[in-house]
Amino acid sequence: RDTDMRYRQRYVDLIVNPEVKDVFVKRSLILRYIREYLDSKGFLEVDTPILTPFEIGATARPFVTHHNTLNMDMYLRIETELYLKRLIVGGMGRVYEVGRIFRNEGMDTKHNPEFTTIELYQEYTDYKGMMDLVIDLNHTLACKVCGGPVITYQGVQIDMSDWTKLSMVEAVKKYTGLDYYSWTNDEAARVAARAAGAKVADSDTKGKVLAALFDEFVEDKLVQPTIIYDYPVEISPLAKKKPSEPEFTERFEYFINAMEFGNAFSELNDPIDQLSRFEYQLQLKRAENPDTPAQIDYDYVTALEYGLPPTGGLGFGVDRLVMLLTDSASIRDVLLFPTMKPLD
Repeated sequence: RDTDMRYRQRYVDLIVNPEVKDVFVKRSLILRYIREYLDSKGFLEVDTPILTPFEIGATARPFVTHHNTLNMDMYLRIETELYLKRLIVGGMGRVYEVGRIFRNEGMDTKHNPEFTTIELYQEYTDYKGMMDLVIDLNHTLACKVCGGPVITYQGVQIDMSDWTKLSMVEAVKKYTGLDYYSWTNDEAARVAARAAGAKVADSDTKGKVLAALFDEFVEDKLVQPTIIYDYPVEISPLAKKKPSEPEFTERFEYFINAMEFGNAFSELNDPIDQLSRFEYQLQLKRAENPDTPAQIDYDYVTALEYGLPPTGGLGFGVDRLVMLLTDSASIRDVLLFPTMKPLD
């Protein structure tokens, strides 16, 4: 009955609480079903480096270690994206990786410093193709694991066959009444957001204000499966811009039970645009910490110069998916050995 001791001494937990083992049997089945699904669609499972020469990709804080022989700091990966897209450049048209990810950040019922994701990339499709894949995969998993598309999570019925799609602009307008297109400039956006009670910085652009309003007022309303698409370019450094609205990108995230489950793009394949966004990210980091080293993945830019075909990409957390399909309240319930604070 002592939850903390159960997590610390999982071997005893498995002995005295037989139902706990059922969760981890289901976890194994879920991974098997995902692999079967992706393999049937022509995807190839691959492995990419966990130790990387510098901090790359996403904006999360990494774990840093040191390679003695090379006398250089190295980083535990915070995503698998850039290596996988190199493989698309190399002609491997559909790839995925079941990857262990490490982020040196907070811990709560939804976050553990090490966790499992699946990232997949497919040439000659876009974020709309990834939407179709997300809906079909999640519906398939619900039927296989739970016996049908309608599941119960923490007392809430969720229908995995009924998905809503909204742009971020539409979602913010629906739940706050604020209209992105009515803001004439960045300052007008900040004024409107602060009047609604959102916290925004003096330097925030219209796009960042929109994202802040979404985080503050929309995400916790998305209980039934919902796809939110067309994200501001400022918060989407690896996604392709929308040709009709270059301030937005062809990106979506999907939410179930007010929790983000995955992230997908039409992948940015313009090397000049990509380099400028990497440089912009570095500027933002140096504004926070002037000692931030110049870490830009120039080799990835070179890969794009060789040619990344139009590509759709998707990443989603395995642990949160297992939580949903096993009706588990905490991420620690679906990790055999979660990270724990020392007793002393």
